[in-house]
Amino acid sequence: MSYSNNIIFGPIPSRRFGISLGIDLSPSKKQCNFDCLYCELEKAKTVDTMTTYPSVEEVVSEVKASFEKHPKIDVITITANGEPTLYPDLEKLVDELNKIKKDAKTLILSNGSRIYDEKIYKALLKIDTVKLSLDCVSEKCFKKLDRIHDGIDIEKIVDYMAKFSQETNNILVLEVLFVKTLNDKEEEIKALYEAIKRIKPHRVDIGTIDRPPAYNVKPVSFETLENIANSFEGINVNIAYKNRPKLESSFSEEEIKAMLKRRPLTQEDIDNMFDNDSKMSLEKLLKNQEVTLVDSSGVKFYRKL
Repeated sequence: MSYSNNIIFGPIPSRRFGISLGIDLSPSKKQCNFDCLYCELEKAKTVDTMTTYPSVEEVVSEVKASFEKHPKIDVITITANGEPTLYPDLEKLVDELNKIKKDAKTLILSNGSRIYDEKIYKALLKIDTVKLSLDCVSEKCFKKLDRIHDGIDIEKIVDYMAKFSQETNNILVLEVLFVKTLNDKEEEIKALYEAIKRIKPHRVDIGTIDRPPAYNVKPVSFETLENIANSFEGINVNIAYKNRPKLESSFSEEEIKAMLKRRPLTQEDIDNMFDNDSKMSLEKLLKNQEVTLVDSSGVKFYRKL
């Protein structure tokens, strides 16, 4: 079976990563070891292996053709109509992409479930940015929200994420998607925070449902996400929320420093929260080197020095 027409999507402009070329390692159907309640794909029985997939040669050939047509590609994004780490030749594919990527970076979007598989772990170490999901750390919530395939161990996932964070020379980003009445409870948020502190990712993206989900579940509010972000003290938290409310307020230099000490703020946070005088105060703090601006895989954060 030939997949060539469906393997590649884009290139498309990405706000964080520039021009992104997508690779779908399961173009013909959903193949995933999760059946998340919030998934935008159709409901599907979980699997632990891919039974139908393009060859490494087919994928590489399509990527090369895209580079010829679009020489300015900033990132090659490895995804799947399901879970990309179920692809049986992932390490070989990553090796081949690294040979031809030129100045582009590689990025994988994964649910993180197979990080404790030695072959997958090795492949992930060779990818420039690894973005893994972590919606719950209690087993009860994990099974209920992510509807996992038998045998997936959340404690081992967290252990190996922490190990990976220490060993990688590249970028690790975690993504948490909050669903009303499931992982937005205080005990789940506290457990997530403790796990994230242990893992030490470069950044955490938090968000909620913004497309029609597979099951009848509801999003949390922006205020809930903001409260969660504020409770994740000292972590680079990026709130991903469409049409977020603009609530400009005035802050003194001391208030700005206290806020940034508690939680680094993104440029988007600043644009939505700070009035012009507060932005000028922030620039003064930046100039005086009391505050710094750091880039975490395409997202800029203001931090207290």
